[in-house]
Amino acid sequence: MLQTPLVQSKEPSIYSLKFGLLCASSFLFSASFNMLIPELPAYLSSLGGAQYKGLIIALFTLTAGISRPFSGKLTDTIGRVPVMAVGSVVCFVCGFLYPILATVSGFLLLRLFHGFSTGFKPTATAAYIADVIPQHRWGEAMGIHGICFSTGMAIGPALGSFITGMYSINGLFYTSSVFALLSIAILFNLPETAKEKQRFHPSLLKLGWHEILEPRVMPAAIITLLGYVSYGAVLTLVPDWSDHLGIANKGSFFIVFTISSLLVRFVAGKVSDRHGRIAVLKVAILLLIASLVLIGWAQSVWMFMGGAFVYGLATGLFSPASSALTADLSLPEYRGRAMATMYIALELGIGLGALLAGWFYADHIGRVPLLFYGSAGITVLGILYLFFGYKPARQEVNAVA
Repeated sequence: MLQTPLVQSKEPSIYSLKFGLLCASSFLFSASFNMLIPELPAYLSSLGGAQYKGLIIALFTLTAGISRPFSGKLTDTIGRVPVMAVGSVVCFVCGFLYPILATVSGFLLLRLFHGFSTGFKPTATAAYIADVIPQHRWGEAMGIHGICFSTGMAIGPALGSFITGMYSINGLFYTSSVFALLSIAILFNLPETAKEKQRFHPSLLKLGWHEILEPRVMPAAIITLLGYVSYGAVLTLVPDWSDHLGIANKGSFFIVFTISSLLVRFVAGKVSDRHGRIAVLKVAILLLIASLVLIGWAQSVWMFMGGAFVYGLATGLFSPASSALTADLSLPEYRGRAMATMYIALELGIGLGALLAGWFYADHIGRVPLLFYGSAGITVLGILYLFFGYKPARQEVNAVA
């Protein structure tokens, strides 16, 4: 009897239209708020608020962190797409409000409001990715999405400095709004993936203590917090450190940082899928420590850019692995809350880093190297946790087996 040969079915590609649209929206969203970062310290100084530079990032991350539990619950109830849209709408509105609220107090108040953007969109985006991508390829998908988001981080600051130099700071604010509007337009073409979607009701904004954090993903949250303290310091100190080293375009650091991050993200996600999240995170944190020491030690443009390159490699490894670890440890019905927990830790790390850096810096350029070394010291706690404090969970082991 002839036997019919078995035909091995080819696994569907993760590069679907839905995933592509999601990545495009994230790129525009990222560029929208990142293009402001290198110009805001000088803008705040022009308003008479030089002593508040540390609050530029700290206030932004404060409301981002506060809003995470709400965005997590709403992501699990009203759906992923509406929550993503809220984040982009906030960026759109803020671009028009910056030129109007042209006082120190008005600016700082607006930074608080602007933080809601990253409190909403990334939470729902991460949940959407986990919905439409098979679990054994989450690391790869998180890495590819991170490439798109990081491209916005690279192009945004450089474009922001260019627009400000060619036109004005107000022109930069309006351009930020245009990018956010395009991000919103793309979202209208995305189908909803939440299985049990509800209509919004104000009662959904009431949170019980058990709805704020997802205990199952706390190991990933701890690693994320310790890994991102340095990023708050980088965002606060790099613009002035660039000036000190004679670099005209304050976005140059972020271009180099993001290019190297993009290069490694092409393989970082696949490596974490194959060899495990923790192995990749250990390498990433060691690179973070080395890069921070190099940035603080830099006395030339080449050393500074070398530090930016290594820092990009580190974050390119760290980000998709930490996101995938969070997804590994989460339950599908609480995925929004799980992602929100990770992002709360991320924003807390960035906010603390920015606040401490701004406080100790106080416009004394000679303190910058010590602050980068201090950031490296805090990051050392992350590697100690991975080696001595982290207990592998069954879900994470199975996800990458």
